Amino acid sequence: MKKRFRSRLFFLVLTVAILALSACSSGSNSASNSSSSDEKSAAAGKPQDGGTLRVGLSANPKTLDPIKYTGLYESQVMLQVGDTLVVYNKELSEFVPSLATEWSVSDDMKVYNFKLRDDVYFQPGKYQDGRKMTAEDVKYSLERSAKESAMNRLRGVENVEVVSDNEIAIHLSEPNAALLAMLTDAGNLIVPKEEVEGWGDSFGSHLVGTGPFQIKDWKKDSQVKLVRHEKYWGEKPHLDGVNFSIIPEPNTMTNSLRSGDLDIGMDIKGQNRELVKADANLELQSTPSLAITYLDLNNKKGPTADPKVREAIYKATNIEEIVKGVNKWGGAEKSYMPLPKGSWGYSKDLEKLTPTYDPKEAKKLLAEAGYPKGFKTELYLAEARVPYGTIFQNQMKENLNIDVEIKVVEWGTYSDTVSKGNAPMSIGGWTWYPDPYFFLYQLFHTDQIGALGNGKGYSNPEVDSLLNRASSETVDQNERAKLYQEALEIIMKDVPRIELETMDATAGVSKKVHGFEVSPDSSIKIVSPNGTNVWMEK
Repeated sequence: MKKRFRSRLFFLVLTVAILALSACSSGSNSASNSSSSDEKSAAAGKPQDGGTLRVGLSANPKTLDPIKYTGLYESQVMLQVGDTLVVYNKELSEFVPSLATEWSVSDDMKVYNFKLRDDVYFQPGKYQDGRKMTAEDVKYSLERSAKESAMNRLRGVENVEVVSDNEIAIHLSEPNAALLAMLTDAGNLIVPKEEVEGWGDSFGSHLVGTGPFQIKDWKKDSQVKLVRHEKYWGEKPHLDGVNFSIIPEPNTMTNSLRSGDLDIGMDIKGQNRELVKADANLELQSTPSLAITYLDLNNKKGPTADPKVREAIYKATNIEEIVKGVNKWGGAEKSYMPLPKGSWGYSKDLEKLTPTYDPKEAKKLLAEAGYPKGFKTELYLAEARVPYGTIFQNQMKENLNIDVEIKVVEWGTYSDTVSKGNAPMSIGGWTWYPDPYFFLYQLFHTDQIGALGNGKGYSNPEVDSLLNRASSETVDQNERAKLYQEALEIIMKDVPRIELETMDATAGVSKKVHGFEVSPDSSIKIVSPNGTNVWMEK
């Protein structure tokens, strides 16, 4: 007996009324005396074909090899060139078929079966001429990831079995309901063996996949040029191509947008947000992301081993002041729990459990815990998080007479100190898939004590049990969400850390661009089975 789950494709349906309004908002970009059919199509909201989209990335891709990449900016390019078996819908709330048309899970949750499309072709490369993708390619790509991924992006996969020409089975060493989330990662793109082995260590500079665009030219540290893959299996891309420009300097990125040299600029932050908002030709897209910032309190050693002390510190922390002080021009909001709002496990009902700012009550709690005069402690953080630490330091001195010494350290020292439980306090950040497993298990399960995520040493057997059940008992998302929310309720009452902020995923977008939406996971979707097919007014 197998549990079978099918996900429906979400197609982008744009009504004439809505797009007419959209076209009006960008009318300043069109010549008033033109009566071309293209302009009439744009005014009516009908997508136009053609054009090359120019996108600015804030960091430089080092490699596009699925098993070697380590940065978001690399995946932003890779996901235009290759496909995964499944993808998330736009809301990141459920899975949509991609190279796999449907899937099923065995009763013991250790075998995932996938049926594959039979009309998928690789892009032409040096070592194959654009041949048809097979089940053997899926087996090769996923086993390569399971064995060699630099980031262990298919943890727990023992092997991939070819069941038939268009069906594979993924065998796990133990049940893991989070497998589908892992399979959406760019590290698990399907690639042709000939190209990987032919290029060897250079494959990362010559990625070949099955996606809507293929690499035409890559000038390292400067630009990646993509052109449309004419044998793409999905909806034909409206665009002829995409050019990614590497622009790490924020002001240069914004200036390039405002001058018209870019159509989309990623990671618009600080004062540049206001400049984009003020430009009539541009739109600032900003949405809460899957990235959270928090202040860990040591749960095993020192004064903060006492839950009452932790609650006192939380109540003495004016989180709004920290978030607004660090993000003067917006781009972040107060976080209420150890899960970002973009995760399907988030529950607004639980926000009421977050300790409220109450310095008087905080002082009373600290006295009850045996520290009426406060104490001295240390706060470990990276250079970039000094503004957070400075505001927190002042609040602790003023509200609780706690002397916080800020220890600014480089990443290696920070990671080692926090992982070993030697940091009394630390400010960290976390981002991953929308599946709560990648936040709650990694950051709060007893098994993770000694790892960076749970360096604070939080341990609660009831939470452990709920987290284990949520990944091993069922793949039903609603059932899993309930278990994670039960765990969250316990975690929040234990006050193991202070939740600071959820950062925004941002982009500055020309009003000539239609169909692009900045995603909470900061991925770039230009053509996707989730219903996205970006087009441009000419």
